[in-house]
Amino acid sequence: MHALYSFLVHIAWFFLKLIALIKPKIKLFVDGRKNVFSDLSDSITSTDKVIWMHVASLGEYEQGLPILQKLKRLYPNHKLLLTFFSPSGYEVKKNTPFADIVTYLPLDTITNAKRFIKQVNPKMAIFIKYEIWPNYLNTLKKNKVPTFLASALFSKKQVYFKWYGSFMRKSLKAFDHFFVQDSNSKKALNSIGFNNVTVSGDTRFDRVSEILDQNNELDFMNAFKQNKFCVVVGSSWPEDEKIIADFINTSAEDIKFVIAPHDIKNEHLKSLTERLTKKTACYSQRESKPLENYDVLIIDTIGLLTKIYSYADMAYVGGGFKTGLHNTLEPAVFGIPIIIGPNYSGFKEAEDLVNSGGVLSIKNEVEFLKTINNLLTNESLMKSTGKINSKYVSSNTGATIKFLNHIDPRI
Repeated sequence: MHALYSFLVHIAWFFLKLIALIKPKIKLFVDGRKNVFSDLSDSITSTDKVIWMHVASLGEYEQGLPILQKLKRLYPNHKLLLTFFSPSGYEVKKNTPFADIVTYLPLDTITNAKRFIKQVNPKMAIFIKYEIWPNYLNTLKKNKVPTFLASALFSKKQVYFKWYGSFMRKSLKAFDHFFVQDSNSKKALNSIGFNNVTVSGDTRFDRVSEILDQNNELDFMNAFKQNKFCVVVGSSWPEDEKIIADFINTSAEDIKFVIAPHDIKNEHLKSLTERLTKKTACYSQRESKPLENYDVLIIDTIGLLTKIYSYADMAYVGGGFKTGLHNTLEPAVFGIPIIIGPNYSGFKEAEDLVNSGGVLSIKNEVEFLKTINNLLTNESLMKSTGKINSKYVSSNTGATIKFLNHIDPRI
């Protein structure tokens, strides 16, 4: 099975290089891995003590970030290496100040894994959530590198728990300890013989709780909001925008709207703007237009949404109709009501908050209109709904400390 897996990885790499000729994102995936080993040679010496964290993409980076930040403070004499699998994570966070070296992870071949581990010689390896790469894990185990899986989620639906999953189950033996998000994950691991498990929670709660302590002030938002009621639509897709556009167009004049689309390409922004009849401006026009005179502000850049949520009195989080729900914890930490689409299964925090009433799921435009109007006409409902969200975040912090209290302080 190991030989078959390695063969399939090589086949995948061959086809990825072909697809890269016509797909820009795959080209980033392929080209970004061309110079990994030479970059590591330039950045790491034989005397360096390296702590390695690997994440899949942007979401997993946010989960790993609280650990990364604490490690940087606790181990100032170590170099922190951060690797990404996906371009959507690497391209956004390649200049993060919380790691000394940021690069792609070469594909999981035996040759790459041996070369990578020999070159990096990590004192500790941390994988986040779902990242299970058999050849890397096997090499780490052979080299007796302390290896941990943090903020992990397991369910009986995964391959590790199937009759045909023995190869992947064997890969899990490389981990010295599992830090899982919930008791169901622990029970699942226990059922296949893994007892080195701690229910620590999700480090993303630590990450978002820190947002409250940072400076979230934005001059353009102060100018735009003007102390009016503000609805922030975060990470929206066309399916979401179709649902909310008519409400925006017919809403009262004392409500402001901020829309941060997932797709900020010109073609999509043009289509979105044409759909809206309210006076609309884009973030890129903020210097040339008096934002206080506009009803809708479209954020045609990335990296601002977290702070923008601090200005929201209510949020709509996109992706719940087709593509996969986006981050609901970022608006939840500010104690505001949140509306999402119907597809949130598998997003634990969304499932929890829908069940407790802090996040309101809608299936269509009729339900959206009913839900948002109920909130707008019932101030006590608005406050109680938002309070459920803020309490949920505050009561689930602490995963980072549980992780740090366990790892070997002698690394």
